[in-house]
Amino acid sequence: MELLENLGFDTTMYLKPINWSSFKHALTRKKEITGDGESKLVKVLSTLDLVALGIGSTLGAGIYVLAGDVAKHTAGPAIVISFFIAAVASVLAGLCYAEFGARVPKAGSAYVYTYVCIGEFLAFVIGWNLILEYLIGSATVTKAIFTYLDELTSNKMSGFFNSTVPIHAEGFGQYTDFFSLVFAFVFSVGIAFGAKESSLINNIFTLINLTVISTVIVSGFWKADTSLWAIPKREVPEGFGEGGFAPYGLKGIIKGAARCFFAFIGFDCIATAGEEAKNPKKSIPIGVVLSLIIVFLAYFGASAMITLMLPYYEQDPNAPLIYIYEQMDWQVLKYLVSAGALCGLFSSLLGAMFPLPRIIYAMASDGLIFKFLSKVHPKFHTPFMGTVIAGIITGILACVFDLEKLTNMMSIGTLFAYSMVAACVLVLRYSEEKSNKDYVITEKSLYKIIMREVISPQSRVPTKFTSKFVSVMILIFGTLSLIGSGFIRIFEDDLNEAWLIITLCLIFLSLFIILLLVSLQPKSTDTLTFSVPLVPWIPGISILINIYLMTTLPSTTWAYYLGWMIIGFCIYFAYGFWNSKEGDKNDTKSAEQMRQNVETSNF
Repeated sequence: MELLENLGFDTTMYLKPINWSSFKHALTRKKEITGDGESKLVKVLSTLDLVALGIGSTLGAGIYVLAGDVAKHTAGPAIVISFFIAAVASVLAGLCYAEFGARVPKAGSAYVYTYVCIGEFLAFVIGWNLILEYLIGSATVTKAIFTYLDELTSNKMSGFFNSTVPIHAEGFGQYTDFFSLVFAFVFSVGIAFGAKESSLINNIFTLINLTVISTVIVSGFWKADTSLWAIPKREVPEGFGEGGFAPYGLKGIIKGAARCFFAFIGFDCIATAGEEAKNPKKSIPIGVVLSLIIVFLAYFGASAMITLMLPYYEQDPNAPLIYIYEQMDWQVLKYLVSAGALCGLFSSLLGAMFPLPRIIYAMASDGLIFKFLSKVHPKFHTPFMGTVIAGIITGILACVFDLEKLTNMMSIGTLFAYSMVAACVLVLRYSEEKSNKDYVITEKSLYKIIMREVISPQSRVPTKFTSKFVSVMILIFGTLSLIGSGFIRIFEDDLNEAWLIITLCLIFLSLFIILLLVSLQPKSTDTLTFSVPLVPWIPGISILINIYLMTTLPSTTWAYYLGWMIIGFCIYFAYGFWNSKEGDKNDTKSAEQMRQNVETSNF
């Protein structure tokens, strides 16, 4: 028992009575936020720091790798449209994050938002997903940095590891990459030294990266040839579409948008730094929206230039910018791009690794995972232990897996988190207000209830009925979105079939009617420093897009996700369920109530 207590377990938990009612309540208990509260994390980040953090975490592989691959194999010159669609989808999700950042300026991002709005169990699911996504993201960028440096050294580093410490196990990489292990550990220690120091380094890397990308866009005007966006079919090699601006058609543009969307993932790291922002209620919304706009302009400009300088079917899918400058014999720009690529990758690594310990810190502080991970260093004022442990795990993943295997896990958890944040915005906007607790529906006719409480609500503020109605509608909306997206994904080659068109039209008509009914309900009168416009339409469209993108992920992604979630459920039900701080508060209230009842009865 003493050993369990040292590890952070509450040994009295086994003495607590448990039944279905208390179990159900425990899964839906919500986190209470009273004012700003006291935080052990120091508020040192300005709006500029948050904008740079958002840009740094998203502006990297999308330009230096992804743009060439999508242009060559998926969308052609229409990649600019794909990036635009992806940017719109990202901004919709970003607006929802911005509102929650203004509502709940705490470390933990979507995890905290869900905990405050919906309940503990789903919050744990979101937090556990985000931990996985940032771990995989950090490991992927770490491995990408090694791969890039290895290319610059003519593969001498990989050759050395392959000859001295090879791996002969299926499912792993070809060799043990000790460079990535040490690099990730050292990088995490550097981040642990302080948020302000980390943001300063990130600002420098991001500035260099933006300068290089601006140079790429400006230099492209010297060699831009608009005829490359209208190449006739007869000049296009076999297997590269029909030529023209959209050689792969509308289907290619949509598929390209789904792939380009992942280039924008990472902006939510701004929200995880809420407790370290000087003025989070204003700087988080500004940081999210402004960083996404800047990133889109960079992606749009760079992808336009590479397809105007070189035919889309000649693009290099691994290093498009370097390859183009080699073809143009612009050696100076080639090395400048190499330096920018490294700075971009360093910023991406910082953007992936910086929020990870903050999420761990938030969950550990709430008692849902091991409490020792919530300790803040007395000198550096950062979650030092969580940062270092996250760096070690990142290094191990990058050490034993190659880049291809690491990227298999994609971003299903992040998309799920985006959907939940959008749903939370709807729930909070239409949640019952305390001033309207006594509102009672006296009408018994179902028709009149629908007309007076659904079509034309009598109350001007949300009631218990309208709040529950909206919650049910959101659940139905999400389910129909999944069904519709599944049909599109499964029958993507038969979209011209009449039965499929009719089915999809009915589903999307139902989605429209649901959002229309929700829009008729009374909204919360709470005053916010930032609020999502056009509610419920923007959050609803965001949910639909995110769910569709989730269905585009390969089946192996879902298998990895299932395994990770099984581990998480074991931790929650063995530890977090019993050690939750919100659970302790409820136990204390129950005990106090019982004591008062006993005293009253004795009296």
